[in-house]
Amino acid sequence: MAQKEAKTSEEVKPPAEPAMVIASTAAPAPSWFTPKRLLAIFCVINLLNYVDRGAIASNGVNGSLGTCTESGVCTSGTGIQGDFNLSNFEDGVLSSAFMVGLLLASPIFASLAKSVSPFRLIGVGLSVWTFATIGCGFSFNFWSITFCRMLVGVGEASFISLAAPFIDDNAPAAQKTAWLSIFYMCIPSGYALGYVYGGLVGSHSNWRYAFWGEAILMLPFAILGFIMKPLQLKGFFHPESTKALTAVETAVSEVQGSGNLNGKDGSFSIKEDLRNSTIQKSSKLKVGTKIMNQISRFMKDMKVLLVEKVYVVNVLGYIAYNFVIGAYSYWGPKAGYNIYHMNDADLIFGGITIVCGILGTLAGGFVLDYINSTISNAFKLLSAVTLLGGAFCFGAFCFKNMYAFLALFAVGELLVFATQGPVNYICLHCVKPSMRPLSMAISTVSIHLFGDVPSAPLVGVLQDSINNWRATALILTSIFIPAAGVWFIGIFLHSVDRFNEESENQISTTERSNTTPLLKGKKTETTESAAEP
Repeated sequence: MAQKEAKTSEEVKPPAEPAMVIASTAAPAPSWFTPKRLLAIFCVINLLNYVDRGAIASNGVNGSLGTCTESGVCTSGTGIQGDFNLSNFEDGVLSSAFMVGLLLASPIFASLAKSVSPFRLIGVGLSVWTFATIGCGFSFNFWSITFCRMLVGVGEASFISLAAPFIDDNAPAAQKTAWLSIFYMCIPSGYALGYVYGGLVGSHSNWRYAFWGEAILMLPFAILGFIMKPLQLKGFFHPESTKALTAVETAVSEVQGSGNLNGKDGSFSIKEDLRNSTIQKSSKLKVGTKIMNQISRFMKDMKVLLVEKVYVVNVLGYIAYNFVIGAYSYWGPKAGYNIYHMNDADLIFGGITIVCGILGTLAGGFVLDYINSTISNAFKLLSAVTLLGGAFCFGAFCFKNMYAFLALFAVGELLVFATQGPVNYICLHCVKPSMRPLSMAISTVSIHLFGDVPSAPLVGVLQDSINNWRATALILTSIFIPAAGVWFIGIFLHSVDRFNEESENQISTTERSNTTPLLKGKKTETTESAAEP
């Protein structure tokens, strides 16, 4: 009898199958992706985003109103402003319309990242962006193009919230700020290329082709977001791992249920029927419950974010800084044309911005890494380069000679663009990993909502009032001073780098080691290990 029981116990080995299933929970690592390739892809996407913004601000695409001389000789308008007969205020509103979509969609995409693959969310956003830019090319009046620009903001929202955390995860520890700077280098570069691209398209064909060209270039990346294997983001469960864990729970329940059924002559079947009945009744409330949970989670995260003093001070300085940069990017070519009579204002401003933007942004990241990338050092660098850069830009507009202006303005831009890496490093490292998408989303929404969005129409109103582009430029440039002052305050705040902190959404160390998607040549061997006795 004892031998029979021993034999039975040897035959029943329930842990064997679950062990195999658990071993397969790790998401397979995409073999093609490497950290550098991911960075390159994200840089091209970011570049296209800002090429679009630069193009719509260029004289070739934006154009000008028709004019009439006192003698009665009239010239027809050009570009969007000329075709739709827009005032300077309406023209400024058009440049800021994308903010509506960005404002509404950024928090949504950031919250969904906790339950949906972030890489898939980027694919959805880029698809919306592609169709929206096509719509801009087919617009027929102010309201139709404004609506399409709003959709462009929706499409951009997913990317700006999630791209930087991906890069921060996969960058070498000693080069994190440098990698972020390479990514954000695409902002000035994109704007500059947009000026040149818009000017060339506008001068050789219709402005509508500029938008259609952008859509064609973005389409492959939108498709890539759907066909590539999902990538893991630090601080979150991988969707495939979650599904596998659910399968494990189901398998274990079935094993246990099978034993209960054999031992209780069908009582399990009755319990299962009751359980199914309960599930059917509760399923009607699932959608509402999920929505309420998302809202509750979002409000909780927002509360945590807004009481973080380091984050708030950083974003406030960023808002003041972006107020100036946004107006420069939109009105710069037009101001240069009117103050210094630049015949090729798009090309000149584009050339200065692309050279100084690339060098300045890269320099800011490498300098912070060199002096030790800490939050306190980032604030020191931000306040110093913003104050000095603002002084050079202010002095540039005081000169009447165009070449003196260009020399000083170039130095000023070189300095102010050094902020991009450090300011985003603070946004990513002053919060827990699971908060980074929301941190980037709220930062981006804030700098647009209170920075470059109001600055473009407000500068247009100011210019309409005083009708003096030099005075307008000097008033605008002086706002760099409070931006530097706010960042200076951040030096004295108590700051903690939270990059390695765990959170309620953080996966275990073991699982993370098995699901890291960008380690070259690494293969998951947990299935074999689990199968071994």
